[in-house]
Amino acid sequence: MNFADVIGTAFGEIRANKVRSFFTLLGIIVSVTFLVAVVAIIQGMNAYVSENLAGALIGQNTFQVRRSPIQIGLFDDEAFLRIQKRPRITEADADAVIAAIPNATAISLQSGWPTPITDIISGDKTLGDVAVFGVTAPYQVVQDYSFARGRPLSDVDDRERRQVAVVGADVADRLFENVDPVGRDIRIVGSRFTIVGVIAKKGRVLGQSFDGFVLLPLSSFEALYGRRKTTTISVKMATADDVAPAMAVADGAMRSAHRLRPGEESDYSIETADALVAFWKSLTRVLFAVIPAIVAIGIVVGGIVIMNIMMMSVSERTREIGIRKAMGARGRDIRRQFLAESIALAFTGGLTGVIVGWGMAALIATVSPLPARITAWSVAVALSLGAGVGVLFGVYPATRAARLDPIAALRAE
Repeated sequence: MNFADVIGTAFGEIRANKVRSFFTLLGIIVSVTFLVAVVAIIQGMNAYVSENLAGALIGQNTFQVRRSPIQIGLFDDEAFLRIQKRPRITEADADAVIAAIPNATAISLQSGWPTPITDIISGDKTLGDVAVFGVTAPYQVVQDYSFARGRPLSDVDDRERRQVAVVGADVADRLFENVDPVGRDIRIVGSRFTIVGVIAKKGRVLGQSFDGFVLLPLSSFEALYGRRKTTTISVKMATADDVAPAMAVADGAMRSAHRLRPGEESDYSIETADALVAFWKSLTRVLFAVIPAIVAIGIVVGGIVIMNIMMMSVSERTREIGIRKAMGARGRDIRRQFLAESIALAFTGGLTGVIVGWGMAALIATVSPLPARITAWSVAVALSLGAGVGVLFGVYPATRAARLDPIAALRAE
């Protein structure tokens, strides 16, 4: 038999025993489906965090000069005490950075931790749990804000400590439904502020809205809340390639402003959004460490089932094997035939799992905020697993079939 005949016979046996083949492959289908779907979601999340979340929190092509480093989770006691001893980032620091990087697109100073979360009142309406930030005017450029109505905060607003505010789309929609908010007043901690602009909707990232906030001029914010324990300088460059050189220049400016000697530890942090991306990828590494174990269990169980079914097939087709040998088929021909059937069976299970996993990932991405991204390598691994299981667990049944005595096989009923 040539190769095409072998493959055709193998798939013919699968079609002839559809129900048995399905239940034989169920373990492999489930395992491969899990592999493809989970990897698609993890890869989608990695891309989403890198491309959207980090940019939404910090800004594209942006780095920050901070009192404390970016970290998800709590600092240990030693690190916390060391950070507490650092000086506050000041306007003088911002001026030093501005002077050192004249080619920056924008450099802003904004209030840091702790960020006030408060009620915003307009007339008889109250909107709770709104984040309030104090910023200088360039912050709106750093964050790539566009305005649906009104104007952005200006340097004059900050310099003259004006009682004005810019609000996110969610605040505008909930407090001023079907009414233009520009020119209307809101109350924050008992103080009256006039809305001068509404920022266009940015939408949600993983179900979290980025439109529920109020921006105040930094001077007005500090008059209302006092100076925060941390203040942050954000530097936006024209391109991603400009960020690293600018960070080095900013580091030199900050060391000079803080009068740090060569070799002395910095009492500030200069960071990009890489810390957020690194934290997320550390979580996905844990998931990737667990996935192979779960998939391996399902694959081994599926392989054992395939081997048992192939052993049963050898027993059922003993007379067929005897006839083929009597007609001149060699042992390697019989071995190749049954090994091909095993591989075809396992590969079909892998292919079915890929299709189902692909569909499941697309469904999850449609009905939930979780993104999904199918990668070629996960599909290749899934199909290779299917074929590999067929080879690994098909060798013994195929060898046993090849070793059958043709006379004894012909006597079998």
